[in-house]
Amino acid sequence: MSADNTKKIGAIEWRDLTIEHAEQAKDFYAEVVGWEAEPVSLGDYNDFNMNLPGSGETIAGVCHARGSNANMPPQWMMYVRVADAQASAESTVKLGGEIIDGPRTMGGETYFVIRDPAGAVLTVFS
Repeated sequence: MSADNTKKIGAIEWRDLTIEHAEQAKDFYAEVVGWEAEPVSLGDYNDFNMNLPGSGETIAGVCHARGSNANMPPQWMMYVRVADAQASAESTVKLGGEIIDGPRTMGGETYFVIRDPAGAVLTVFS
C-alpha cells in the first residue's frame, strides 16, 4: 500500500490487476508502459510489484487469480482509503451495490471489494 504513512480518507492508495496469467500480464505492461517487474514470492508462485523505470518505486501490482484472489474480477482495481470499511460496505448494500469479497484483513486493515449499482468494482479499506 501507500508508502505515505498519513491516512487520507478518499485517497487512492494502491492499484493492482488480478488475473489468471500474471506472468504474461507483467510482461505486457513492462513492454507497453515501461514498468519494471519485481517478483514477490507467495510460496509456490510469484506475484509482481510493477516499478517505475529507473527509480524502482512500486506503482502497482500484478497478481495471480489464485487462493483468496480467485474470485477477483480481471480488471485494474483501485484501493480507496475510507474512515470505516465496514460502514462503507453497509452503505454499498443500502445504496443498491453489492459486496464481492470481504471482509478481509491484511496488515491490520480491513478490506471489502464492492460493486456499485452500475457494475463498477472498487476496494475500500480502513
